[in-house]
Amino acid sequence: MATLKLDNVKKRFGQTEVIHGVSIDVKDGEFIVIVGPSGCGKSTLLRMVAGLEAVSSGEIQIDGTRVNDAEPMDRDIAMVFQNYALYPHMSVFDNMAYGLKIAKTPKLEIADRVGTAAKMLELEDYLTRKPRELSGGQRQRVAMGRAIVRKPAVFLFDEPLSNLDAKLRVQMRLEIKDLQRKLGITALYVTHDQVEAMTLADRMIVMNAGVADQIGAPLEVYENPQTEFVAGFIGSPATNFIPAETLGDRPAKVARVGVRPEHAVLADAGTGQIQGKLVYAEALGAETLLHLRLQSGEMFTIRQDGTVPVPADGTLTGVDWRQSREISFGSDGHRTPNESAA
Repeated sequence: MATLKLDNVKKRFGQTEVIHGVSIDVKDGEFIVIVGPSGCGKSTLLRMVAGLEAVSSGEIQIDGTRVNDAEPMDRDIAMVFQNYALYPHMSVFDNMAYGLKIAKTPKLEIADRVGTAAKMLELEDYLTRKPRELSGGQRQRVAMGRAIVRKPAVFLFDEPLSNLDAKLRVQMRLEIKDLQRKLGITALYVTHDQVEAMTLADRMIVMNAGVADQIGAPLEVYENPQTEFVAGFIGSPATNFIPAETLGDRPAKVARVGVRPEHAVLADAGTGQIQGKLVYAEALGAETLLHLRLQSGEMFTIRQDGTVPVPADGTLTGVDWRQSREISFGSDGHRTPNESAA
């Protein structure tokens, strides 16, 4: 595999800058997930690494070699797309072997590489089938197998699971992570799904309007978000935000306070840090989500154990939490330096 370095990489379309200088050193064998909402620039960043988009400024290196001006085929990368991009008239074997045949790899080596990848991906019984005879999950395995057989320096995944149903996405996440560990692959993986990012990443890049708002290990980003955007995007249900003036005793530079749903509890009416009215409860079995409207007008969600009794809709109640679990943000949306989650 290989290392990957992005040094202040920017992208402009005309006078409009859409990627505002992203830098990261990816270690050999590290799995990096680029996560963010639609339009944040995550796929554009991936396409620049792939050579499908030109770099406006900055530098991309693969194993210490600058590749800004290298053609995609010369970058030693393999890409797995959202739509599988399989040839419908070819068998599974031929789809997986196509890149090797173009590279004039010897037939025996092609057979060996495809056979090894097919065994790893549990596709051995499907090598003679056409893509139309496969399920969505099997087609995605074929697309991954086509990348694996090339033995590239870097794997690039562009939202590869977004076309699959929820149950199959969970299964494929586990398979991708297991495969990454077995092969020790260096990978960039783009997704808008923060659950995928949390479960797959060694480190994640959280993109916000072309800016890498935060780079770090999933739990580090979850526990210590550095911007209000990251705090609201990473975590489900999303972080609750409360205007500081509603709480009364916060430092002047604090504009809003974030509280994750699992850190808050119901309290008796008239007690706790804030007051609200229960709008409705979502009983999900193992847990219940309580949705309240605060007296200040904001909605507030509490996550509690599914066995805990739930008040009736419309009940007035207090809400409490440990102040050490708060995440404070200034008016610029950045974490205030004197506050930290415990």
